[in-house]
Amino acid sequence: MSLPKRRLMLALPLIALAACGFQPVYGPGGNGAALQNSVQVDAPDDAFTYTLVREIETRLGQSNAPRFALAVNVVTREEGLAVDSADNTTRYNLIGSADFALRDLGTGQVETSGKVENFTGYSATGSTVATLAAERDAQIRLMTMLADQIVTRLYATSLTP
Repeated sequence: MSLPKRRLMLALPLIALAACGFQPVYGPGGNGAALQNSVQVDAPDDAFTYTLVREIETRLGQSNAPRFALAVNVVTREEGLAVDSADNTTRYNLIGSADFALRDLGTGQVETSGKVENFTGYSATGSTVATLAAERDAQIRLMTMLADQIVTRLYATSLTP
């Protein structure tokens, strides 16, 4: 393939992105800059939401003068997956969902809201201490995944100036 054809092939995706209104999150006027250190997340009320809030604040920063408030409601449940011949559950799925709403503190208008869901698993075949450690690690992984999904959705939102 000749050099001009290669350049054209590489340029086509960029042209398509520009035509659809693509804007970099951290570019001028992007939501990354608008949300950075501007979001106050509601105070956590349990270990799950504490981890979720910590992960969101790690990604968006903590604000001294917030422009937005983020309300989050987390629901989790556990399901047994694998059962051995002695009827002991040896593997669990931890399933979680988080409803969220981002509100502009100046106008009171809800900028975006939604629900994210994910799951992770852990093994219960070791000692009691090992199983508890695996469960706690699964909880942290689940909240990290939900935080990533929430922040991604916030970045994709069209915020009012």
